[in-house]
Amino acid sequence: MGVLILGIESSCDDTSASVVKDGYVLSNVMASQEVHQRYGGVVPELASRAHQQNIIPVVDYAMSSAGIGIEKLSAVAFTRGPGLLGSLLVGTSFSKGLALSRNIPLIEVNHLQAHILAHFIAQEGKEDDQPKFPFLCLLVSGGHTQLVLVNDYLDMKIIGRTIDDAAGEAFDKCAKVLGLRYPGGPKMDKLAATGDAEAFTFSKPSLPDLNYSFSGLKTSFLYFIRDQLKNNANFIQDRKNDLAASLQKTIIDILMDKLIVASRNTGITQIGIAGGVAANSGLRTTLFNEAKYRNWKIFIPDFNYSTDNAAMVAITGYYKYLAKDFTKQTIVPDARLNI
Repeated sequence: MGVLILGIESSCDDTSASVVKDGYVLSNVMASQEVHQRYGGVVPELASRAHQQNIIPVVDYAMSSAGIGIEKLSAVAFTRGPGLLGSLLVGTSFSKGLALSRNIPLIEVNHLQAHILAHFIAQEGKEDDQPKFPFLCLLVSGGHTQLVLVNDYLDMKIIGRTIDDAAGEAFDKCAKVLGLRYPGGPKMDKLAATGDAEAFTFSKPSLPDLNYSFSGLKTSFLYFIRDQLKNNANFIQDRKNDLAASLQKTIIDILMDKLIVASRNTGITQIGIAGGVAANSGLRTTLFNEAKYRNWKIFIPDFNYSTDNAAMVAITGYYKYLAKDFTKQTIVPDARLNI
């Protein structure tokens, strides 16, 4: 029958459930929460309430889509953290109850580790399109920016991280300055496609190690806009595409500078990218251009598996199941969990 893992993801504002059989995804269902758009960001209390409403129908749909009865499950994997505590509580409580009722193993999953293991979600015809160990992974999302040395499925080490804001957060907050609705990152990417990336210059941090910083860039962008508006009230509207392109280039340059150093220091040329910002077209293009120049091999999960989703939780649960890495019913969520 094989190993059947139900994965549940509820770390932020998307409720997701997925069924994985022997590493292959049978279903991956998501319920998004559009209510947050009117507030310009995720409201934790609203997110947790929406998870309570969505989790049962989402899990039911994932099971029926996979054609699997609940009695066939080998284990339940869930996101323990990091994330919003209220949201994590919903997924954790549901998973504990389901595992207890079926007397099957319960598997806690680190959300960041799951993003990285999304590279190993098996798909028919793409079995060989997976990184070989060890590889470097650039993890970029709305809440996290990290460089991770991946030695094995469950053996990872952070070698660089943001000391303040994440790259995705910089995209979203600067997008808000331009009057774009949340989430602003994808909208910035679309505007940048027709803008001049060399039109404006914004500050870049000067850190001696592999860590990142994006707070100074946000401040530089804000002050630049403020000064320009004094002379031209329509400046944002007149140059919105150029502003988006220039900001995007700056963020990508910051990310790539450290990745290049990490590859040079370790000698590793297998490069993965994970997290929601992995969907950014400018970052993808730059990565592939660098790959040609530096003889890298690039790995990027499909878009559906780059943003928060339960398939990445289920595949992580699958490898932890093989390692018999189970957790007890006394487990509690951890909003600040790290790799």
